[in-house]
Amino acid sequence: MKTVLTPIYLTVAQRLRLGVIHLVLSLIVALLVAPVVLGVWYPAPYRLISGGLYLFSLLVVVDVMLGPLATMVVSKPSKSAREWRTDVALIVLVQCAALAYGLWTLHQARPVYMAFEIDRLRVVHAVDVPPELLPKAPEGFQKLPLGGPGWVAVRPFANIAERTEATFAALQGVHLAFRPDFWMPFEQANDAVRHEAKPLNDLIEREPQLRQTLQQALESHGVSASDVLYLPLLSRTAFWTALFHAKTLEPFAYLPIDPYGE
Repeated sequence: MKTVLTPIYLTVAQRLRLGVIHLVLSLIVALLVAPVVLGVWYPAPYRLISGGLYLFSLLVVVDVMLGPLATMVVSKPSKSAREWRTDVALIVLVQCAALAYGLWTLHQARPVYMAFEIDRLRVVHAVDVPPELLPKAPEGFQKLPLGGPGWVAVRPFANIAERTEATFAALQGVHLAFRPDFWMPFEQANDAVRHEAKPLNDLIEREPQLRQTLQQALESHGVSASDVLYLPLLSRTAFWTALFHAKTLEPFAYLPIDPYGE
């Protein structure tokens, strides 16, 4: 017996087809912007440390899904072609505006520096940096990088008054690493980094429950614990651990573990 599709089933099929077309086009746009977001603004390991992967995934899910769903809702056979085109155009306009706003937010929140701050590393995001202090930064640091995060260090205090002022500013959320007037090239802090970084074996002895995780990281990079130093790394909300080659002070791994064991 031949099945005859009623108009309501034809309408659902048409809506699904239009929604799928819109979904495919939205996914193509998302794939086009992904290399910029995840490859330039939030390269590894900042995709996880700074939450770039989560934020971009949230943007894609919301923006990519709502557009096609809205297209399915407004696509009705009773509408004229002109009315349908107008509705879809408005949906696409709103979708593009939402995408632009989301990308602007990701850009403002992007990591710009990994900073050595006294005895730890701290990720500096664009939104953290007071723009009025940028002109006071050393030459080469007066503009925030656009091509991905760089490295910077916090210089020593010039005097007691400067230390006191910086302490009060830090209590208000403006940490030393966020202040361009305290930046200096990371290489100039090599001695301080070597002094503050601790042997990885010390961490393993103090926190034996981390031994397996650390050993896996070491094996994946072909190094032994005796040749590695570590520093605490403070992201937006949690501590990580950064591993360095002891001889060269070159960072090679970032692990989502709290070296303080809290």
